[in-house]
Amino acid sequence: MPLIDATQAAFGLLFSGDPVLWRIIWISLKTSIVSLLIAAPIAVLIGYLIATREFTGRRVVIWIAQAALSLPTVLIGLLLYLLLSRQGPFGSLQWLFTQSGVILGQILIVLPVLIAFTLSAVQAADPRLAETAVVHGASGWRVMLTVLHEVRFGVMAAVINGFGRVISEVGCAMMVGGNIAGETRTITTAIALETSKGEFAQGIALGIVLVAFALLINAGMMLLQGDTRPARNM
Repeated sequence: MPLIDATQAAFGLLFSGDPVLWRIIWISLKTSIVSLLIAAPIAVLIGYLIATREFTGRRVVIWIAQAALSLPTVLIGLLLYLLLSRQGPFGSLQWLFTQSGVILGQILIVLPVLIAFTLSAVQAADPRLAETAVVHGASGWRVMLTVLHEVRFGVMAAVINGFGRVISEVGCAMMVGGNIAGETRTITTAIALETSKGEFAQGIALGIVLVAFALLINAGMMLLQGDTRPARNM
């Protein structure tokens, strides 16, 4: 199918409300958002503690967190497949080829992203902020909330990058989810499947959705940050 025809067919699928297409989009959104909601509080807390505490092996922990950013998602998928298969130690959960398994894989994928970004944001914060809060009698939780509020844009950037990573990954979702229609077929696994079959219209339509997500999320981030124009010299 020529590119122009395939693109026209893709927009036709999007605007016609094709149930198969929108089911795929819904599964991708659902699994990505749920994994972020679970992973974000844990990762932000871990990132904050690593940035603000001195302990034996701290450099090793930071090195592992940063190295995990470059782990291939298919490797995480392989590990989970072995753990969740019938012969694996967690086979009794019966999460393999289910949305729960996909969500678990996405949690493992996004945790290093959130930890590393939060760690960097907190380390870049003015240390006098926490010191001032302590002097005024703030509890440990209150100090943490104060610092995280100060670096909230860095944390939001972590969440946005995390969302982009999980919704666009294909290796783990394919291995753990099995690309089952109506159950675990996500945007990326559907694109891979349809392209391999020579059906480009649905792949293009789903690619358009991914680009739209990226544009909308980053536009929202810019609005939250406020005016991005460079300051004028007075």
